[in-house]
Formats: sequence, C-alpha cells, structure tokens
Amino acid sequence: MAGTGGRPSIYPTLLYADAKAAIKQLTEAFGFTELSVYETEDGSVLHAELVQGNGAVMVGSKGRGGLFDTAMKDAGPAGVYIVVDDVDAHHQRAVEHGVEVLMPPTDQDYGSRDYMARDTEGNIWSFGTYTPEIGG
Repeated sequence: MAGTGGRPSIYPTLLYADAKAAIKQLTEAFGFTELSVYETEDGSVLHAELVQGNGAVMVGSKGRGGLFDTAMKDAGPAGVYIVVDDVDAHHQRAVEHGVEVLMPPTDQDYGSRDYMARDTEGNIWSFGTYTPEIGG
C-alpha cells in the first residue's frame, strides 16, 4: 500500500529548463539525496527522484515532449513544504550555497519554525518543523 513501509503516497513533480542545475541545488543546498536520475541520450533529465526524510520529489526536464510536459508547459512556479529537524542549520546550508532566501527562520504562531527560499527557476521551497498528524 502506498504511504506505508517507507513509500510516500504523494510526490510533487517539477519540470525545469535546466533540471541538472535544479538537482544540484536541491541536493547540495537543500540536502535532498538522489534516489535515481535517468537521462536521455542528449543528456536531458528524463526522470529523477530526490528524497528528503520520508518524502520525495520527482524532477524532469522541460521540453522533452509527451503528455505531462505538454500539460505543464504554461505552469507557473510551485510551492513545496518540507519538514526538517533543524531549521536554522538547514537555512545556513542553503545560504552557504547562495540560495535566494525569501523569509529567514521565523517562529510561527502555530508553533512551527520555518524559512522560505526560491530555487533556480522560481519554485518556492518552505522548510520547517510543522508536522500535521495524518489519521489512519
């Protein structure tokens, strides 16, 4: 069953004009781990899976063709929220890699500590301690 045994049931999927640069930023600055990266013969990223905690995102190159690429053609930036244990250390790592920080680590009224950053192609990544309990 999806969502159990280490298998998330939701995977945000983002397409980038320069997916290799995005993967580099997501792994080096935001601490994601490459689970898999599949490239086409011309070197564009066909499909990549990057892991953070018990979740993952899928990344690919824009302009490859196909139904998903066509459907996402005019899509604007996306926003993704990632739970991290140490927001301040995570933020510092991002700053050291030159990430554009939109909001520094901030204590929220609802008990979370978050920061917000923009990736190389305008997607918004929020990192924080808020972890809603999902009933089962």
